Amino acid sequence: MPFYFWILLLVWNLVALGVFLLLFFVTAPYGRHERAGWGLRVPNRWGWIGMEVVSPLVFAYFFWAGQSPKTWPVLVFFALWVGHYFNRSLIFPFRLKTQGKTMPLSIVLSAVFFNSVNGFLNGHFLGHLAHYPVAWGSDIRFWAGLGLFLVGMAVNVHADEVLLRLRKPGQTDYQIPQGGLYRWVSSPNYLGEMMEWLGFALMTWSWPGLTFALWTVANLAPRAWANHCWYQQKFREYPAQRRALLPFIW
Repeated sequence: MPFYFWILLLVWNLVALGVFLLLFFVTAPYGRHERAGWGLRVPNRWGWIGMEVVSPLVFAYFFWAGQSPKTWPVLVFFALWVGHYFNRSLIFPFRLKTQGKTMPLSIVLSAVFFNSVNGFLNGHFLGHLAHYPVAWGSDIRFWAGLGLFLVGMAVNVHADEVLLRLRKPGQTDYQIPQGGLYRWVSSPNYLGEMMEWLGFALMTWSWPGLTFALWTVANLAPRAWANHCWYQQKFREYPAQRRALLPFIW
């Protein structure tokens, strides 16, 4: 990889470390952690769309603008990235039962920046710098990573489905999710997403893929802990055996 790209990755990873530490002390004020004092706000649904849709657009632009060979393993990388964000930006937001709820515009803009950088790093790498031969599709790292990604996606989608079905039409209060990995952890949706991008990093065997996986952990691990503490404080009957993110561990 070119020297400039190594520097970008190094700086971005150092920022991830800082964000990881910061988010244990400052929880982003949206969803169950919503609170006043963060400036201009936008409707939840359109905030979700705006901050998620930028990732596949930036990724696709740099992916197709490059001259690196688009072998079938590379096209699988592309399909997984775009497929994940198609769900996050164009399906999931329209299933949210968030009538009247808002999120700070500052959160949306920071997420747009985060998704744009990660979309650029991975799209540029795969489109301009990487050279994956057809034979990469028979490498154990490709198949192990693909398997981890798909399992993570299944965990993520199922956990989201449990949350979406908790509320009946017109309900706005929070409830304790049950079933699936919710038996053991408070945020299996986050665990599933981490598994997806760790799988992507493994199957691409790339520094940009690993960087995005580390960023996913940096963003979601502190929020999983905040969610766990919130559930424990709000519900006296919250299951004592549940952990925040990793079953039986943490």
